[in-house]
Amino acid sequence: MDSMERAVMPVSIYLDVDGVVNPFSPLGTTDWGGEWNIADAGILEVAFAPEVVAELNSLAEHPAARFVWLTTWERLAPEFLCPAIGLNGQDWPVLSSQGWDEGPEWWKLVALQKDLAATGSQRVIWLDDQLSQESDARSWAEYQQDRVLCISPDPRKGLSRGELEAVRAYLG
Repeated sequence: MDSMERAVMPVSIYLDVDGVVNPFSPLGTTDWGGEWNIADAGILEVAFAPEVVAELNSLAEHPAARFVWLTTWERLAPEFLCPAIGLNGQDWPVLSSQGWDEGPEWWKLVALQKDLAATGSQRVIWLDDQLSQESDARSWAEYQQDRVLCISPDPRKGLSRGELEAVRAYLG
């Protein structure tokens, strides 16, 4: 497959919130060298790097990108997080843990697989700080080979500049 084919082939991008957009107790400066912004998301305060939000908004405009919320925030992400930090994700689909969080499998992997089956997406980007700790998800992704790009950010730093550059490169 050449770069032109990859550029127009839809890519489902599954986005977690905590540890990815909203780092846990971030220290120091962001990966861009600035200060962390704090916003009241209605249910709690969130820390974020404005550059991450700007880059996610830019990536969401890519013609191949299909962003999907895959977070324990579920519907609270588009309703509260987006307006609080300026992320244009109010209309992204939201995957739910309902019915998938009762089995031994990680509910996010099950929900993602079901979404892929329903949408027929052939390429995937999965952004979740827990990926590095979920062996079933890692095994599934490895089996998919180059169809899946998994990024597991440091949960105290969230998405880095390099990780977002990898997303942009994968999108084509």
